[in-house]
Order: sequence, then structure tokens, then C-alpha cells
Amino acid sequence: MFAIFLLLQCHCAVAHAPGLSSFDVQLQPTGVDVRLTFALQNIEAFAPMDSDLDAEVSDSEREAAKPSIAKLLAAQLRVNIDGQDREPVSAGQVSFDDQNNAHVEFHYQPAPHQMLVLQSKFLSLLADGHQQYLTVNAPAGEILLEKMLAKSDNQASVELAGANQLGTAQPGILAAFLDFFKLGVEHIVTGYDHLLFLFALLAVTHSFWPAIKIITFFTIAHSITLACAGLNIIELPSSFVEPFIAATIVYVGIENLVRGDHPKGRHWLTFGFGLIHGFGFASVLREMEISAGDTGILLPLLSFNLGIETGQIAVAAVVLPLIWWLNNKPEISTKFLKVCSLLVSLMGAYWFVERTLLS
Repeated sequence: MFAIFLLLQCHCAVAHAPGLSSFDVQLQPTGVDVRLTFALQNIEAFAPMDSDLDAEVSDSEREAAKPSIAKLLAAQLRVNIDGQDREPVSAGQVSFDDQNNAHVEFHYQPAPHQMLVLQSKFLSLLADGHQQYLTVNAPAGEILLEKMLAKSDNQASVELAGANQLGTAQPGILAAFLDFFKLGVEHIVTGYDHLLFLFALLAVTHSFWPAIKIITFFTIAHSITLACAGLNIIELPSSFVEPFIAATIVYVGIENLVRGDHPKGRHWLTFGFGLIHGFGFASVLREMEISAGDTGILLPLLSFNLGIETGQIAVAAVVLPLIWWLNNKPEISTKFLKVCSLLVSLMGAYWFVERTLLS
């Protein structure tokens, strides 16, 4: 069963694996500024922060780890300016934000005039699915290059002509659109908490239209808050959003157990809880400070959301026929709903404890 499959998958992957980072490059008249943003979870294994091994990282330990983080990323970053590999002119500047991300800044000299080659070798140390969004900006602000890097493709080059003008064709909007669309599909397919929530909502349906209503209301709700959060209109910290998402899973599972397979107003419940899930989706882009070219955050938001919807519809298309088949067999429908809903509630409770007491 789909619910059991998701529960088994949860033992080998967290609900929101830190699988995205950003690599921002700004060309200057005097050189090249580089800013890398990673989730701390991606760095801690290679630059340990818990020096006293008490399973807690204090503010002083994080501060003490800054030089090792800068040294680690400097060694894993290749910046080739006009045919010669360059080292940063000074130790990198490291800062942390309240979303558990590390930001590392380097400056390289001199300014490139013909060719700039960039390689993020750190990707080879991370999980296979990790992606890094690279943007290269000219001194005047125009975008010279946008590319999604991965372990198997961790290098990009920009050919320049004259005063940092692009000498080769600039990747179009379509390439960036497809990158974020793919990221959205991958996020929902591997976002086990969102999938488990959606499964619990759909487990009570017996036919096409009730399921469509639930999926539509979930889509509208999380699209609203995804846009609001991505545009910084509304911000909620992950420390609140992630436990709340787990709580929505527990609630829906319990409601299925208490009210059976015909709970009224399920689409309105879906809409309300979908608003919270939208903040979870938005954190993938916002916490990494992702934007794309002249469109800023708008293009990533649109294509990422479309990717989420496509992945969601694909999963529903596979799972719903099985749910309807089971629900329309009187001898097993009640047991199916109760067993699955109990497992869903237990998994949601586990995530809630993990994201509050164990975080």
C-alpha cells in the first residue's frame, strides 16, 4: 500500500532533505565576488561544529567553526580567470541565518576579460540528488549565466568580450524554467510528509470528483502561500512551519479514524492546512535566496509550483485507482482506512516530536 511504502521510505530520508544550495557570482571592475549558501546539514559532516560532543551546537561553537567552513569551501571551489586558476584574496567571510544556512563570501582577482570558469567540487561530496543554482552577474547587473549544477555536471563557463559583455549565447528563460520545474517535481515526489498528508486526505474518497476537489483546494492553498512567502509578503520560520505540517498529518489521520470515510467539508480542511504546506514548499527557494535573471523570484516560483502540481497529479493518478478499488469493496474498505490512518497519524506524530523535542 502507498502509505506503507511512504513509511518505509521515511527510514532512509528526512521529510525535507537539504538538497539545494546557491552559488552567486558578481563580476566587479576589480575582480569576482562569490557567495555560496548551504544548509548547515550539508556542511557539518565535513566541518564539525560540536567540539565538546554534547549533541548541541552552541553559538560559540558555530563562531569557532567559521574558519574551517571557509577553508573547506575555498578548497572545493575552482575559479579560473582568463585561463588561470585563482585563490581567494583573503579568508572567506562566513555568516549564519535563522534558517540554519551558512553563507560564505570570497573575492578573487583580477577581473576576467575573456573567460571565467567556475567549478563547485563540493557537490561531489554531497548526496546524488543535491543541486546548486548558479548565477553569474555582470558589473551592470545583467545576468550572464544561469545554470543548475549537480554532482555529474558541476562546472560552467562564461565567455566574455570586452568590458564583461557576453560573447556567447545566454541561456534562455526556458532553461531556468525547466530547472525549477524539475526541482518542483523532485521536491513533491521526495517530500514524504506532503505526500502522506495528501494520501490521508484522499483515502476517504470513492470517486473522481471528490478527489479532484481535494487536490484543487490543496493546489490553490499552497500556491497562495508559496507566492506570498517567496515574494517575502508573509514569512513564517521553519521552526513553526515544519512541526505544524507534521501536526496536520496527525489531525487528518485521526479525523479519518473518528469520522470514517465520509467526513464533511474535507476540501475546506484541505485548503486551510494547504496554506501551511505552501510555506514548507516556499522554504526550498526562499531560504537559499534563489532568484532567476530579470524575473527575480517570479520565474522560479511559477515553474517550481508547476513542477509540484505535475508531480502531485502524477502520484495521485497512480494511487487513486487503488484507493477507489479498495474503498468500493465493503469487506476490506473499513480496515483499509483504519489501518492506513493509524499509520499516518503515528508517522505524523514521529515527525512532530522530531521537529520539536529532537531538533
